[in-house]
Amino acid sequence: MRLFPKSLMGQLALLILGAFLAAQVISTWIFTDERGAAIRAAQRLETVERATAVAQALEDAPSANRAGILAAANSRLVRFSVDRRPLVRDGQRWLAAPAGLRMQEVTVSPHDAEMTPPPAVAWLHDRMRETGVALVVLRISVPLDDGGWLNVAARFQRPTVQAPPTILGATLLSLVLILGALWLGLRRITTPLSQLAAAADRVTWDGALPDMPSGGPREVRALSDALTRMNARLSGMIAERTQMLAALGHDLRSPITALKLRAEMVDDAETRERMTATLDEMQDMVETTLAFARGVSTDQPMEAVDLANLMHDLVQELSELGPRVTVKAGQSMIVQVRKTPMRRALRNLLENAQRYGGSAKVTVQRVGAMAEILIDDDGPGIPALDIDRVFDPFTRLEVSRSRETGGVGLGLPIARAILRAHGGDVYLSNRPNGGLRARVVLPLPLG
Repeated sequence: MRLFPKSLMGQLALLILGAFLAAQVISTWIFTDERGAAIRAAQRLETVERATAVAQALEDAPSANRAGILAAANSRLVRFSVDRRPLVRDGQRWLAAPAGLRMQEVTVSPHDAEMTPPPAVAWLHDRMRETGVALVVLRISVPLDDGGWLNVAARFQRPTVQAPPTILGATLLSLVLILGALWLGLRRITTPLSQLAAAADRVTWDGALPDMPSGGPREVRALSDALTRMNARLSGMIAERTQMLAALGHDLRSPITALKLRAEMVDDAETRERMTATLDEMQDMVETTLAFARGVSTDQPMEAVDLANLMHDLVQELSELGPRVTVKAGQSMIVQVRKTPMRRALRNLLENAQRYGGSAKVTVQRVGAMAEILIDDDGPGIPALDIDRVFDPFTRLEVSRSRETGGVGLGLPIARAILRAHGGDVYLSNRPNGGLRARVVLPLPLG
């Protein structure tokens, strides 16, 4: 399972969302810490004022009323008592207090609110108090006029972590605004990039350049212009190469024809036949090489062709000249192709199956938005390491080097070049029960 999205928009959104949540967590922690410190300071101040008020009331009231005053002042978290000795001794003053008061703040276990930490572990109690692990007890001793002490023990409960609705609302609103702005910004970048990728996929080496996206950020427009210029340069180079090869082929035909005429004047029949065969082979190699270099000429018009009928015609023609080829085609499938080059590509594949497989079975079918042609033979197949290599120009797996058994090694490269120029492709694979399968795919017109 993929944990992280692969798209640019998904990765940036995840990164910014993580950074935003981390910032909110840190902000909440700081807010909670400051809020706890403020509450603790307010509790200390209130307890000191309350202790001072109770001490003053005890001084002004008769001795008989002291018990009632203490009972009224006591609560669940604050306990008042009058003792002969102070609860906070001189050596235990840990907090600054108003004049005359003694204050001490300690951490205690929930089961023993009166426990006094030994000096050796006082640092541990301070650490527990800071982290909020243990309860905090504030002890105050107030001297009375009669020599006694008003001792106060107040428990401070740890403030609960609260998220006010305003904070939650502001957080959610910020998140929505950030994600919305992020989505709009990334869409402005990724949409032209997607259009650019789609346009680049439609580029063919001998076809016209599709319209490149002109919107988006400056960098995307610069990339689009650069691809347009690059395609123009490549098209010019290919056109120059094609013209050069065409001129070369024209120049080679004349001396080959002249040599054929001279070969006919040779008296020895055996020598004459060998010379003629060699010259025929040279002319065939020149013509085949030129056909591969030219690929699909753009001056040939695109036309609607019924792929099923085209395969029936090719199969009938080849079956009369060589091993039997059968075809199974259901409904008609109309494709927009340059008919002559397409016939050449499919014919090369069928002849390859006849030559090495002895026979062939052809299936024409529709698969989604693509037309699919399966050409199966019963031959020896191709070693797995050589399946991709056979599409390289002048590559022959047949080692006899005879034109009758192996050609010049351009049949499959020509077929693939023509099919790719039409937006399709050809794939080879070995059949489980033996033999080779050539799978041809061509796009069907939309609608």
